[in-house]
Amino acid sequence: MHGNFGVLVLGHGSTLTYNKAIIEATADMLAKKLDGVVVKTAYLNMDTPTVEEGLMSFKDTTVDRIYVLPLFLAHGVHTLKDIPELLGLKEGENRTLYALDDWNIEIIYAQPLGLDPCIADLAYKRLTEA
Repeated sequence: MHGNFGVLVLGHGSTLTYNKAIIEATADMLAKKLDGVVVKTAYLNMDTPTVEEGLMSFKDTTVDRIYVLPLFLAHGVHTLKDIPELLGLKEGENRTLYALDDWNIEIIYAQPLGLDPCIADLAYKRLTEA
């Protein structure tokens, strides 16, 4: 990643308020790691902003592309079908030009969190806390 980009951290959404708080706190931590990068949040359902609203929130910034990061552990219907459709991605692709009204911006769709030793470390931490 280089240049003037933004990050849209995408959560599932929930009627439980702490779910949104965790997504927002994670986005804030990510923003600190990406010093100076515009990081925003959006939700697939039940919370706001929606994915479209989240993308549009970058309209008045100077970013020239947006990385959409699904904060999901593994691929499923949402990450493989629902989100790509909302972003206008063709099957098997992770980049597109998002066009809405008079605004166009490049979208790069990231993979979900997936398998990583840090996930096992976190699972171990939660287990020992129990």
